[in-house]
Amino acid sequence: MFKKATFFGTLAGLGFLLGAISGALAAEMPTELAAQNTQFRRIEQPLGNKLGVTLGGLGLIGLELWWFLLSKPKSQQVKARQGVAEVTIIVDGGYEPSRIVVEAGQPVRLNFLRRDPSSCLEEVRLPDFHIAQNLPLNQVTAIEFTPTQQGKYEFACGMNMFRGVIEVQNSNTSSKEKLLSQASA
Repeated sequence: MFKKATFFGTLAGLGFLLGAISGALAAEMPTELAAQNTQFRRIEQPLGNKLGVTLGGLGLIGLELWWFLLSKPKSQQVKARQGVAEVTIIVDGGYEPSRIVVEAGQPVRLNFLRRDPSSCLEEVRLPDFHIAQNLPLNQVTAIEFTPTQQGKYEFACGMNMFRGVIEVQNSNTSSKEKLLSQASA
């Protein structure tokens, strides 16, 4: 079985070994050769290499922009059962779903199931509802509240790196949006 600690320990050991070898080689370099290499030298590269690196860099920049600005979060419309709108949110490298739509005046129960052991996701905060709750690993933690006003309310991890949104709509607003989305489909 592959263990992350073993992998990163081996990687760190290799880094130290390569650092020690390069330091020993630099110490053995003759002083007259070291004095000659104080100037920068231009290294010519084929045009194909330059183009490949440039296009690869632009592609990665485009991927980051898409990921952070243009990708749509997973959303879930929550229906009330027995008077409570209930949804399970998986906490694993973020929140899924990260956008939850509920109705105003309806009690809401968010069941957080934390699978990620990172310390950032140990806590979830809903500042608009004055809630901060620890999330034990591999356990479901229920958070209950009743939103009374329409709007968007953020929830985030303890370090505010991972975020989600609870969108509260009036019951007639969500019906109108459903009709509009069905008409456009």
